[in-house]
Amino acid sequence: MQSQRSVYAWALYDWANSAFATTVMAGFFPLFFKQYWSADVPATQSTFHLGVANSLASLLVVVLAPILGALADQARGRKRFLAAFAALGVLTSASLYLVGQGAWQLAAVLYVLGVIGFSGSNIFYDALLVAVAAPKDRDRVSALGFALGYLGGGLLFAVNVAMTLRPHWFGLADAGEAVRWSFLTVGLWWGAFTVPLLLAVDEPPGTAPAALGWGALVRGAFRQLADTFRHLRSYGLALRFLIAYWLYIDAVDTIVRMAVDYGLSIGLDSGSLIAALLLTQFVGVPAAIVFGRIGERVGARNGILAGLAVYIGVTFYAYYLDSATEFFVLAAVIGLVQGGVQALSRSLFSRLIPVERAAEFFGFYNMLGKFAAVIGPFLVGAVSVLTGDPRLGLLSLLLLFIAGAAVLCTVPLEQRLR
Repeated sequence: MQSQRSVYAWALYDWANSAFATTVMAGFFPLFFKQYWSADVPATQSTFHLGVANSLASLLVVVLAPILGALADQARGRKRFLAAFAALGVLTSASLYLVGQGAWQLAAVLYVLGVIGFSGSNIFYDALLVAVAAPKDRDRVSALGFALGYLGGGLLFAVNVAMTLRPHWFGLADAGEAVRWSFLTVGLWWGAFTVPLLLAVDEPPGTAPAALGWGALVRGAFRQLADTFRHLRSYGLALRFLIAYWLYIDAVDTIVRMAVDYGLSIGLDSGSLIAALLLTQFVGVPAAIVFGRIGERVGARNGILAGLAVYIGVTFYAYYLDSATEFFVLAAVIGLVQGGVQALSRSLFSRLIPVERAAEFFGFYNMLGKFAAVIGPFLVGAVSVLTGDPRLGLLSLLLLFIAGAAVLCTVPLEQRLR
């Protein structure tokens, strides 16, 4: 295992890329997409466009993730792949600054590329967890990453919100210009805070001889994938967990990506929605750390199940909410469990896989997570269009939470792969 310095450098990447998750994915992009880039498009139609963009991005990650993970294992290249995908996210996030009013198609394309950069880099970031932390420490270290992510993403988002509320303080003409500058700050933040990981975290050994060229490495990666598929029954607990994760993380990610759009669709004002997102971020900082401790005491599986029970209650609550105050309550409760569910999922899975194939297995982990996200946002958007009621679309997520929890219950507590 590596030094404490490398642990913090690794966790700081969550601080870096969470700027995209908060300011772009959850915050200003859905808001700006509906009110600026899609100003002349009906609300239910823009919700559908946003759902399709999220689903397309996730589908592309589904195709690439396991192949890239296996290749990174073969080529001793987890850090290089992380850097490449982070660079894609940095550039496309910053490029949203240039998109003019009404150009929702270009905004959607850049958003899709940004999500690919964000999701792709997370494959290799997650896989490095097994290199920086011993199994007994992974609940705590994984939770540290999510806590720093909430804090870093929340701090930049708070600055971005201040820019939109008081644009003249920053020398900007109006709130619209402030939002466009916010996309640029995301790119700068993400790029700057990726550097510590690249400098301080050592690259784990590869599974292929160092002298092999890229052609041989790619062939080796596909052979490794085929071997994993053939012997997947040997990793039965990991497979069972992945099925559960595929179900419940779909609903979690859909709530993150569509919350602002949902609030706008039921008539809440944008200022209250942005403030609620900030509340989620800062509640999530201590909550993620607490969940890491819960995982150490009662087991990661039980911690995840507790979080999913809260999400089921939250979904029922969201169906009936109709005021900004109720949305604030919703945001605070989500902040208590969101990071914890994600952190404990990552650490539990890391115990069920062979260390030497961590990038490949985390490729499957991210693949199934994003494949689920192909369905979730599209489902919410499609049900909203078909029924004219976004509340019914959100309520459909209950099936995913309940099914995911049921499958997770079949994974033995703290069972480890040998």
